Amino acid sequence: MWLPARRDVISFAGVFGLLGAVYWLPPDTALQQVREAGTLRVCLPPSYPPLVTGDPAAPGIDVELLRTIARDLHLTLSVVTNPAMGKDFNPRAWRITRAQCDMLAGGVVGSVTTRSFLDITPAYAATGWAWIAPHPNAALSGQRIGVLASASGLDRVALAAWLRGAKDRVTIVPDGKALVQGLQDGRFDAGVTERLMAVELAAPSGWRVGWMPPELGRYRLVFGLWKGDLTLKRAVVGAMEGLRRSGEMAAILSKYVPAASAVENDAGDGSLGRPQ
Repeated sequence: MWLPARRDVISFAGVFGLLGAVYWLPPDTALQQVREAGTLRVCLPPSYPPLVTGDPAAPGIDVELLRTIARDLHLTLSVVTNPAMGKDFNPRAWRITRAQCDMLAGGVVGSVTTRSFLDITPAYAATGWAWIAPHPNAALSGQRIGVLASASGLDRVALAAWLRGAKDRVTIVPDGKALVQGLQDGRFDAGVTERLMAVELAAPSGWRVGWMPPELGRYRLVFGLWKGDLTLKRAVVGAMEGLRRSGEMAAILSKYVPAASAVENDAGDGSLGRPQ
């Protein structure tokens, strides 16, 4: 009879031991420290349109969202530029430390890799590979395709394999201007790039935009925070929820990414099927 009682005592001792350990953990002072500094430091890539543009008049979705978040928290936004960001969706490759910034933005995705390294906010947009086509009936099979991959951390290997399977003739372009020019002068039948950039490039000409196949990946764009900074995360998430309710978040997104109905292709979500 004494064995069950002993096991109960040991279980209770373990529970209270864990509670005691939690009690002695250092307090989460992340929000307090940020408030004392009066500044929200955020690491961003130098350029990742339309999230970060480098244009003071229209600095990008992430910069404008972060400014309003900082405003609502009665803080000043301080941008810390990191050239490694935007080239890889794995935050470990960016070599950023807590000493440099309080948050990370400008292409942070809510992937398993990101969550293993950072805490994240709710998503504010989605991204992935997308196509641009000047003509409504353009297809990505045996076509001349311009690919803009330099500003994206999406899976380029998977994209290359898909395009080879579609027997496309691929040209890598250095920037958005070159992709648009190639589509305008007819050198490319279609273009492929990151989703938000595709919409931004296509909108002035009224070109069609659609998702590439789901197997190439869809990602949720988020803001990253250091694990354990729960007080700061709660404050940021609360501010983001306020922006959603007020309509400010939608207004900022629509400023850079026109309504989807203006650029989507006619077939549902604009996805292309697997090449035959």
